[in-house]
Amino acid sequence: MLSQRWRPVLFALAAIIAIWVLAVAAYRYTRNARVTADKVKTYAESVELNKLSGDARARAIRKLADMLNALSIEERRKARLERAAGAWFDQMTEEEKGVFIEATMPTGFKQMLAAFEQLPEDKRRKSIDDALRHLRDEQNKIQAGEGDPNVGTNGQPVLSPELQSKIRTIGLKTFYSQSSAQTKAELAPVLEELQHVMESGRPFRGR
Repeated sequence: MLSQRWRPVLFALAAIIAIWVLAVAAYRYTRNARVTADKVKTYAESVELNKLSGDARARAIRKLADMLNALSIEERRKARLERAAGAWFDQMTEEEKGVFIEATMPTGFKQMLAAFEQLPEDKRRKSIDDALRHLRDEQNKIQAGEGDPNVGTNGQPVLSPELQSKIRTIGLKTFYSQSSAQTKAELAPVLEELQHVMESGRPFRGR
């Protein structure tokens, strides 16, 4: 029989072990529950959207949108650049594409566009250049093997020269409002990166 002196020690040791076990279990659960770009890709590949219809199709698209919205900034950028949901988007109707784009745009996106249009022309140009440069850097990392080698960007520019020219000529807010859902999808990575640039405050310094 244990002496009275050792019982508190053993109880404390048991409590520490229990806390450690719970902490490890919680960590593993959180890690497994965390949404990543790879999980978005896996989900998109596991469901054949063209075989769904009605409520089942709407629920599948909504789940994909929810997964994208749950990604961290870095994982969201990776998913966009690797077009993790690209195959699904190509199979959506124009109405579905429009709803999906609106559902997956970051919070405060429209306010960002309005603030962006208030900047002087040189700062607007520099902000877009900064966003494109950052995305190109991320694209290069993926192509260099730091991303999934089976889902590459195939050397495509993050935004075509034609779209870049239209944005600078027409204005980003106007061009976005007049664009098709397909064009908005192509713009999405740049617009999200531009929002990060705007939120950093760099474009407003020295005004």
